[in-house]
Amino acid sequence: MTGLAGGALGVPLGVTLHGWVVPAMGHSAGLNLPDSVLAVYHATELGLLVLGGLLIAVLGALLPASWAARVRTATALRTE
Repeated sequence: MTGLAGGALGVPLGVTLHGWVVPAMGHSAGLNLPDSVLAVYHATELGLLVLGGLLIAVLGALLPASWAARVRTATALRTE
């Protein structure tokens, strides 16, 4: 669930920041960047980014989950 929440918040936030920071950097350098430079993310790419984030979250949770599944309950609670 944490990975899903991170992907749901991180991807739109990253796209929004990209749309704000890149034009600001261009304007500070005296450039007017075309839309082809600014619109680099498409729906399929964003979907792949979200799926990739979920995959990383699941893979990161497998090691602690497998350890917790093998350990007795009292031992797991003592290590918290």
